[in-house]
Amino acid sequence: MLFNSYFFLFVFMPVALLGYHLLRKAPFRLSLAWLVLVSLYFYGIWNPDPDEPWSPKYLAIILGSCGFNYFLGRRLSALKFTAPGKLLLAGGITANLLLLGYYKYAGFLAGVSTSLVDWPGDIGTIILPLAISFFTFLQIAYLVDAYRGETEEYHFTDYLLFVTFFPHLIAGPLIHHREMMPQFERNKDRGLRSRDFAIGMTMLALGLFKKVVLADYLARTATPIFNLAAGEVRDPTMAEAWAGAITYTLQLYFDFSGYSDMALGTARMFGIRFPLNFHSPYKAVSIVDFWRRWHMTLSRFLRDYLYIPLGGNRKGPSRRYVNLFLTMLLGGIWHGAGWTFIIWGALHGGYLCLNHAWAGLRKKMGWPALPKPLAIGLTFLAVVVGWVFFRAHDVETALEMLGAMFGFHGIQGWPPEAVVAVKAKRALVPIVLGLIVVWALPNTQEFLRRYRPALDIAEATGTTTGPLRWWQWRPTWQWLLFTLAVIYAVGRSFDNLSEFIYFQF
Repeated sequence: MLFNSYFFLFVFMPVALLGYHLLRKAPFRLSLAWLVLVSLYFYGIWNPDPDEPWSPKYLAIILGSCGFNYFLGRRLSALKFTAPGKLLLAGGITANLLLLGYYKYAGFLAGVSTSLVDWPGDIGTIILPLAISFFTFLQIAYLVDAYRGETEEYHFTDYLLFVTFFPHLIAGPLIHHREMMPQFERNKDRGLRSRDFAIGMTMLALGLFKKVVLADYLARTATPIFNLAAGEVRDPTMAEAWAGAITYTLQLYFDFSGYSDMALGTARMFGIRFPLNFHSPYKAVSIVDFWRRWHMTLSRFLRDYLYIPLGGNRKGPSRRYVNLFLTMLLGGIWHGAGWTFIIWGALHGGYLCLNHAWAGLRKKMGWPALPKPLAIGLTFLAVVVGWVFFRAHDVETALEMLGAMFGFHGIQGWPPEAVVAVKAKRALVPIVLGLIVVWALPNTQEFLRRYRPALDIAEATGTTTGPLRWWQWRPTWQWLLFTLAVIYAVGRSFDNLSEFIYFQF
């Protein structure tokens, strides 16, 4: 089910909220069970092929995964910091990765093997279960925490809700059990509250605007140009290639930022705050800073459960660079089964190594930092190049786009009208407006900062609340009119249903 669908907004959400509120005086487990039930319905209604009958197969996969990891986690809690516990943990992580590997990577690996040794041949299409990467990583973190003695003895209903709570189930944020479950305990008997509902509805409206009005409009430029690079009709010109790369860069920004706002806003209606997952990443002054701002909970997971266990920066500079590169390479593989994602991960691993090497050299030589606008511009350029691989159908398409961008096919402006893929005005105006939004305007958490739209904003962003600004949201009738105006703008563009880009991961 999509957040940007009529059924979600006008049927599913009202029913979920009303049921939760009506059960506020019922036994606590019953209200949690209601949320588990509606979350499983939210997940289970998905059908990879609408022309085929609905199948409970994918619902069985997530329930089986939850049952396996819950009971394994309880056993690990009893065996924490022991040799049998460590062996059991390794087996549990392996089992989770094998499940993920089969559905996500078996087809890709079979293709690579067939091209090299002519085996195993065509293994058919393996449909990727929705959100398998997210709920697998979530549960691997739980197993590790159980082995470390950092989990509580949760009831199975609690655990199911932790994994399947629908606002974060499909594309994050990747949350810790200790961040969410205590909030439900504190909120029991309260039901819905007007302030939480107002804040959540505002965030949901802003997220819908980013997705439906901005991201989907930018896709009308990015998609035809990338398709042009993948086809055989003609090569994109230099201007077209840059327009396609930048519009996709902005499309992905507003698509993922919009989803993050909707996830946090939907959870907030139930009185739950999620950790921040997106903080103006195109304002980053370095690649290190970029990864502190983009998919922040994934970065946290990779740091805590991969980079640090590999040794982090504790074993010398050379090992640190290896660990950084491997972490980002695996992060790229997590995003998708294909050479483009592997190259994208390796590229960002190389970026991070260069970033740390430059920072060390600059500190040693006593050189000043680059001027902030220049640092932001260089970081943005590096990110745009990486997104070309992230978006392209294959490596050849990515190289075609990059070759056009950097003049290997000639330095050409916009093509004649007779062969144009996208009209210049339709491409350039959204780029200018999009860059103004991402570089000059406050983000959602800054807009709602007085009302703590996410967990630990000051810690995550390195900023404090500061004085109240005139443009910051407050629960007044004037800001209600603003939210209604945003919803009206969304309604005018709410014609075509489109999935979020991160749904494919």
